[in-house]
Amino acid sequence: MQLNKDGLGDFGWRRMSSGTTKIHHPLAAVVLAGGSGTRFWPRSRKAQAKQVLRLDGERSMIQQTVARLEDVIQDDAVWVITNDLLCPAIEQQIPAIPRERILCEPEARNTAPACALAAFLLEREDPRTVIGVFPSDHAIGDVARFHMILRAAIKLAASGARMVVLGVPPTRAETGYGYIELGASGAPVTVGGESIPVRRVRRFTEKPDRERAMAFLRSGNYAWNSGMFLWSARTLADAIREHAPKMAPLLEKIAAAWRTPQFEQVYRALYPRCESISIDYAVLEPRSAKGESASELYCLPADFAWNDLGSWAALHEFLTESHSCPNRNVIESAGSVQIDSAGCYVFAPGKTVALVGVKDIVAVETGDALLITTREGSQDVGKVVKELQSRGRTDLI
Repeated sequence: MQLNKDGLGDFGWRRMSSGTTKIHHPLAAVVLAGGSGTRFWPRSRKAQAKQVLRLDGERSMIQQTVARLEDVIQDDAVWVITNDLLCPAIEQQIPAIPRERILCEPEARNTAPACALAAFLLEREDPRTVIGVFPSDHAIGDVARFHMILRAAIKLAASGARMVVLGVPPTRAETGYGYIELGASGAPVTVGGESIPVRRVRRFTEKPDRERAMAFLRSGNYAWNSGMFLWSARTLADAIREHAPKMAPLLEKIAAAWRTPQFEQVYRALYPRCESISIDYAVLEPRSAKGESASELYCLPADFAWNDLGSWAALHEFLTESHSCPNRNVIESAGSVQIDSAGCYVFAPGKTVALVGVKDIVAVETGDALLITTREGSQDVGKVVKELQSRGRTDLI
C-alpha cells in the first residue's frame, strides 16, 4: 500500500447514520489516553504520543476512538484521562469534549486509579450510570458490529452489579496480550433482533509465555483481553472499596472536591498517593477469584476486527489485513520503488523510498531520528527510549 504525500491513504471512516437512536440510559465513556507509546518511537514522543498521531488514517487514534462512541454515547458524557504533556494536543483534537471532562493526571498511576476516579465522580451524579472504559489507541475494522456489541454490553452491565469485558477471539498464540478463560454460557443479550452470546469469566491470565499461549489457543476456550470494560458507577466504586481499600478514600476525597475551587489542589495532592496498578490486577483478578457464580464477571465477543496497535508490527499487520498492499509492503512516502521486497513498513514522508531485496523490515524517519529494525524486533523499540533516557537525551524522547 502506498500512502500519499500528506500521509493519508484510502482509510474511510465508517459511521452509522446520524439518525441512529442512542440508548436511553445513563451512560458515560472513559477514554484512557495517558500512555507514552514508546514502541512507536521515533514518531511517538512524550508530548506527541501515539494516541494523538495519525497512524492508520486521516484521524488520530484518540479522534477515532471518540468518533466510534458518538452514535452510542453523547460527547458531554465522554471523559478523557490523560497527562499534562498530552493535554494540549488532546484538547485541540477533540474540541467537542467539554474541557472539564479532560482530566490530566498529575502523575501516571496506571489504569485502576483512572477508572476508579471516574466511577467515584459519576457515582455522585447517578450511581446507575453505566461506564464504558476504552483505550485510546485501538483500531476497529467493523464499527457497526462494535456498536452492536457495545449496546449489548451496556444492556448487560445495567442489569445488576455486573462487570462486562469485551473478549477478542484469538487468532494466534500472542504473548503480548492478557487472556480471559471463558466459563459457563449465560443468557444471551438481544440487540437489534440478534442474540449476542454471553460467557461467564473464569479467570484472567496476564501475558503468558508462548507455550501457555499455544495451549490457550488450542483449547478454544480463551479470548484476548481487549482492555474494554463496562460496569455501573456504583458497581466499580464498590469493587474499589472492597479490593483497593487504601486507594478508595483518596479518590472519594478527590471526587468530593469536583467542581470546587480546591479540586486541582486536592487532585494533585492525593492522586499520586494512589497505588500504580492496572484495573485488571486491582479489581478483575480478585473478583474472578470468587468463582464464576459469585464474581458477576461476564464476557462478550469483540468480533469486530480489533487490533491494539501496540507496535510497528501490529500497525503493519492491521494495514495489510484491511487494505490492498502489494507484497505486503506499507510505505508512507512521496513515492516508492519496490524490487524483490516484501512485508516491510516504511515511514519517510516527503521522500522517495527504494526497497531492494529486503523483507520484513521497519524503517521510520523523523526530522531528528531514524529507526531501523525488523517487524519481529519492533516489540523492543521501547528499549531505545530507555537507553536514550539513560544517556540524558531527553530531546529525543
